[in-house]
Amino acid sequence: MSAPGARARSRVVVHGRVQGVWFRQSCADEARALGLVGWVCNRPDGTVEAEAEGDAAAVSELVEWMAAGPPLAVVDRIEREQLPPSGAGSTFEVR
Repeated sequence: MSAPGARARSRVVVHGRVQGVWFRQSCADEARALGLVGWVCNRPDGTVEAEAEGDAAAVSELVEWMAAGPPLAVVDRIEREQLPPSGAGSTFEVR
């Protein structure tokens, strides 16, 4: 568990049926509701990739959400890489 107010940044790649099921927009909505900054995009290999930064607990909550995704998604697995916080960005965008 991280200290209150601790910042974190994670890059996540989501595998499964995650394109064409509103994953990116739903992810962005969740991230914004959690006060996170970053981005989410489709990759050519059929996966979805996202990078999120903000309160460590909120980043963990988003990663947990991504492991299930929106109702139409079928998530097989996720890969998570923790990165040092950059302090960059002011919004969470769909790319």
